[in-house]
Amino acid sequence: MKLYHLRRIRLFISLVFFLFISVLFLDFYNLIPEYFPGYILYFQFIPSIFKFINIVTISAGGFVFILLATFSFGRIYCSSICPLGTLQDFISRISGYYKKRKGYRKTKDYKLIKYSIFGFTVISFFAGSLALITLLDPFSNFGRIFNNLFKPLLIYLNNFLAVSFEKIDLFLLYPVALENSSIAAILLSGLVLLIIILFSYKNGRLFCNTACPVGTFLGLVSKFSLYKIHIDEEKCNSCNLCTKVCKSGCIDKVNKEVDFARCVSCYNCFNVCPAGGISFKNSLSSKAKNKNAEFDQRRRELISKTFFYMLGLSGFSLAQVKIIPKKENKVPVIKKSYSCPPGSKTIEHFTSTCTGCHLCVSLCPTKVLQASLFEYGISGILQPYMDYKTSFCNFECKVCTEICPSGAILPLTLENKKLTQIGKAKFIKENCIVEIEKTECGACSEHCPTKAVKMIPYNNLHLPEVKEEYCIGCGACEFACPTKPYKSIYVDGNSVHLAAKKLPEEKLEDKINYKEDFPF
Repeated sequence: MKLYHLRRIRLFISLVFFLFISVLFLDFYNLIPEYFPGYILYFQFIPSIFKFINIVTISAGGFVFILLATFSFGRIYCSSICPLGTLQDFISRISGYYKKRKGYRKTKDYKLIKYSIFGFTVISFFAGSLALITLLDPFSNFGRIFNNLFKPLLIYLNNFLAVSFEKIDLFLLYPVALENSSIAAILLSGLVLLIIILFSYKNGRLFCNTACPVGTFLGLVSKFSLYKIHIDEEKCNSCNLCTKVCKSGCIDKVNKEVDFARCVSCYNCFNVCPAGGISFKNSLSSKAKNKNAEFDQRRRELISKTFFYMLGLSGFSLAQVKIIPKKENKVPVIKKSYSCPPGSKTIEHFTSTCTGCHLCVSLCPTKVLQASLFEYGISGILQPYMDYKTSFCNFECKVCTEICPSGAILPLTLENKKLTQIGKAKFIKENCIVEIEKTECGACSEHCPTKAVKMIPYNNLHLPEVKEEYCIGCGACEFACPTKPYKSIYVDGNSVHLAAKKLPEEKLEDKINYKEDFPF
């Protein structure tokens, strides 16, 4: 195969991954089948690692393929599979039309910055916090940007077109409700997008080679790649074309060397070299001239041991959370913990595995999943939690259990999901409208899908009673409760998910004699 074909193949793969992953986050019509995301998200590096930790099967081992590919040909993940990398390429391409200076140039390798960021990320992970991984993982950042920034804009456009088409009797589209998103998530997503735009405008993949811990780690691995890009000094005529198309700024035109740790394997240089002086060389061959071709067994062992040691670590600390109202009321609601999605087993498991990509937030039909701020503590920032002020968990839905790429939410059958207790409803009589206003309500009981909340006689009225053993913590009662500013019924999350009992079917005491005529 001709080397100049590699760029075409890379572009095709990049577009496939970018388009399909973009559609996952922008699908507000819920058209994508539940099984589809697993195929396209298999190779996302950080989510794949955490999913492998949880289920330890090759079906979750996409990161192994990425490592093997990196050991063979360099940072293929960064150039072809990472959607954030492709987004940077789009931004660089667009910004190229507005730059006075066309093309790229060799840039400084900011080793102190990138290894400091990588080091702090590793240290925080060792300390039991995923906060930095959540903030810096490229796939998760891509997901948050598309879900929190681009998706609302697309919904606005859809609703505008739907109303416009309706005026001319065309019903091709229908309006979609835009649910409130976390202000913190929107601001952080906007900040990351702004940084990426500035970095991409300045020099292509500067973000990948400076701030991204995945890029730094794969850059270390790529130093030991079997095949590396090599510049033939005899054929090179110093035309400098390869430097101008190198988006990583890693080609040294003076010494005719490629810094393969920063190279993202875009293969642009193969297509522009008029003398054919750029090729792949086997780094283990004695004829290779790359100074980094020597094999350092001790450094390889250090990287491998550090990597697999990271896989075995997790931890989390949970603090009591108090909902602060705008005005005083009788009894404040104090939640010991917030609920994490069904299928996540425990809060510790969820917060130590979730990368905050917001795919579940994007595809949740009721939008009960919202980005957290400090609901899980500072280490769980931006990880989704069940926000029952916004909505409730649909009893017939299990979308989040099917699409999680990291294994933070594991698959559940619908039957098992309906009996998974993620929290328990708690009732505060002093806040109930029945007690305060002496009037009937019953909204919580009407909306409870498992009938764990029943109305019992109370002072010639009816008051809610919670049977915790039947409650699954879906939050329908809390969402439906009309009392303000505090709810009279709320869900306290289970730190460990339990199995709820199924409500026994009520039997009719009196048998009906169908031979007799009906009395009406």
